[in-house]
Amino acid sequence: MKKFTVTIARGFGSGGRTIGKMLAERLGIKFYDREIMELASEESGINIDLFEKADEAGKVAFFKRYNRAFGKKLISPKSDDFTSTDNLFNYQAKMIHEIADRESSVIVGRCADHILAEHENVLRIFIYSSKGFCIDKVTELYGLSRKEAERKIDRIDRARSTYYRYYTGKDWDNARNYDLCLNTEELGFERCVQIIEHYINVLYK
Repeated sequence: MKKFTVTIARGFGSGGRTIGKMLAERLGIKFYDREIMELASEESGINIDLFEKADEAGKVAFFKRYNRAFGKKLISPKSDDFTSTDNLFNYQAKMIHEIADRESSVIVGRCADHILAEHENVLRIFIYSSKGFCIDKVTELYGLSRKEAERKIDRIDRARSTYYRYYTGKDWDNARNYDLCLNTEELGFERCVQIIEHYINVLYK
């Protein structure tokens, strides 16, 4: 089988991260989410706390079109901008490029679909579900009231959308950005994994 990367963008509460982990385990390949930040922290020497603060949950306020140099032009440690949000993103992008060059993997979030825009054998997935389904999952996972769960979903999805637009210039939930969009409420987690696995077998064997 050819080397490939599956990128997963997902609505909060839709189960995208769970599906990514299930898929990686099924295929016997590595799963990357927070691990990208850990690798970027080790590579740069920048404290991981700074990466966490600038992660998708952080609210990037300004529009900026995606620059394909991300991950290739890193700011010098001597610069005052070394720990800027853009340079932290650059280091994560560098790790994503290196992972895709090195091995087959599943990567969740972090605009990986666009970072790997020019990379071969990338399957781009968007996982979503209805608001009611996501509220059910979030209340169950976090022990929140339905009102609290809805607020949490809206806040995190808004932050992810802003982050994605800042670095790509595109809408995060636009189906045109992805190869497959899967509704977990209608399909269930296991069926979603089976569908993605089928596409991988067709495309990369």
